[in-house]
Amino acid sequence: MSEPNTKIDNFIRALIRLEEGIAKYDEANDLLRDGIIQRFEFTFELAWKTLKTIFENEGLTGLNSPKTVLREAFSAGLINDEGLWLAMLRDRNSTTHIYSEQAAIEICRNIQEKYVMELESLLEKVKTRLGIASDI
Repeated sequence: MSEPNTKIDNFIRALIRLEEGIAKYDEANDLLRDGIIQRFEFTFELAWKTLKTIFENEGLTGLNSPKTVLREAFSAGLINDEGLWLAMLRDRNSTTHIYSEQAAIEICRNIQEKYVMELESLLEKVKTRLGIASDI
């Protein structure tokens, strides 16, 4: 089960880096905002890919997109609010394809107020599922 542990270690590091960025955030600094959004994109990618690896390790294959993985995670009780996770996916997709300063401000606010807590909650549930001691 080393691959899920490697994935979760990368997810943990990315989440820590995202939290560090948020702790330093100043709304007047658009460079910091862009950095937080970039860290969110990276953390979100690692979150759904970690879930995919866990499911594959448990024998569930064919989950090839973030949306199908998130739906399975909701069914499995690893995420509580499927709609919020789908909103995270939409925001991640929009930040990677277009840039609007107003959208970036709104997405950064969502990251701070909603998304980080959901990512932290997922991490704890994944650790429990894999029997990993919780220290974050």
